[in-house]
This record gives sequence, C-alpha cells and structure tokens, in this order.
Amino acid sequence: MIALKSTIASVNVGMPAELAHGGKFVQSGIVKRPVAGAIHVSEQGLPGDGQADLVNHGGPDKAVCVYGTDHYPYWEERLGRSLSFGAFGENISLASWTEPDWCIGDKVRIGNALLQVSQPRQPCFKLAALYGAPDLADWVSKTGFTGFYLRVLEPGTFSSGDEAIVVERHPAAITIAEANRVMHIDKSDVAGMNRLLAVAELSASWQETITKRISKLNAGQ
Repeated sequence: MIALKSTIASVNVGMPAELAHGGKFVQSGIVKRPVAGAIHVSEQGLPGDGQADLVNHGGPDKAVCVYGTDHYPYWEERLGRSLSFGAFGENISLASWTEPDWCIGDKVRIGNALLQVSQPRQPCFKLAALYGAPDLADWVSKTGFTGFYLRVLEPGTFSSGDEAIVVERHPAAITIAEANRVMHIDKSDVAGMNRLLAVAELSASWQETITKRISKLNAGQ
C-alpha cells in the first residue's frame, strides 16, 4: 500500500435489459456505459443505474460497484477480446489500485461524496453469460480479481478523472484480497472468518453468509 489515492478512469451506469443465457433471456443490469460529466451519488447508488436482481445486487451496502482497470489486460488475454470501461458491470472503473490495496471499512472521498468499502463483489452467472464464458464467474473468484462495493456515507457528486482518496484506513486492515481468500479459497478458516466478522462495517449479506458457514463447520465437528 504505497499510496492512499487512485484515479477514476470512468463512471458507468446502465439499466436492466435482456441478456441471453441458456437459450432464453434474463433481465440484468450488468451492461454499463460511461457517462460524461459529474454525476450525483446517493445511498441507493447512481441515477440511470439499476439492477434486475434486487436480492443479490444493489441496496445501501452495494450502492456503487468498483473494478480495477489494471485487471483488464489479464481478462482481455483470457477472453480473447478487447474490453472497455464498465466491462465487468462496474460503476467505477478504477486505475492503479486493486484488491490488496483496499480494506473493508475504509472511508473514501470521491469528489465531494464520502463512501465506505463494504465487501468484495461476488460475480454471478450473468457475467459469464455476457461474455459467453461459462466458467468466468469461477475464474473471477479464484483469481481474486473481483472488485468491491462501496456504501455511501455522504451523498455528493464525482466524475471520471477525480481521485478516490482514502481519508480513513480501517484499523483492522482486512483487505478485499483477504476477504476473498476466506470466502472463496480457504473456506474452513474459522479464525479468518471470525476476524472478518469482527469488522462491523462488513456488509450484512457477507456477515450472514459467513455466520452460517461457521455454524455448519462447527456442527460438523
């Protein structure tokens, strides 16, 4: 962690639309397009942006999705195609910083809005459907190139070119990369899960998932 700021390469939004999957169509908001100029962010996210599955996407803990553009070259090679901003359904395409650099609970100033890191992003089948790569969601989880979500503490405006500045590093310093390890790789690491649960700023959905996993592991002892 050599710096406490990074640059917004693009801000992207998109509303739910039909996405081909398994010979039929599903509704998905995964297709995002860059927007020009300043945009206002509130506790519910960005205007012109929406999710079809409100159980697993959106809401205050997942108001803004962030993905690192440093991952694009890897995916371009693996998918055999070029990628543009918003390629992974992210609202903010972020230059320079990736998952090992951000911690759950970090407070981030972007423009005049204040946001907070809440959880890693968990890719679903719709990302795989978008690129016609059935294993893509699994690849994302296993590489740890997931991106993450922000909740909004103070609404405000920002635009591409603005800096994302960490104004308060969470004292637990549990990175997105570490949270991904516990969730997707070392699934029986109860000590690691408990450390993650001790961070009150972790999203409610991740708290619930991890609590259930620990209960199942304890029941199987």
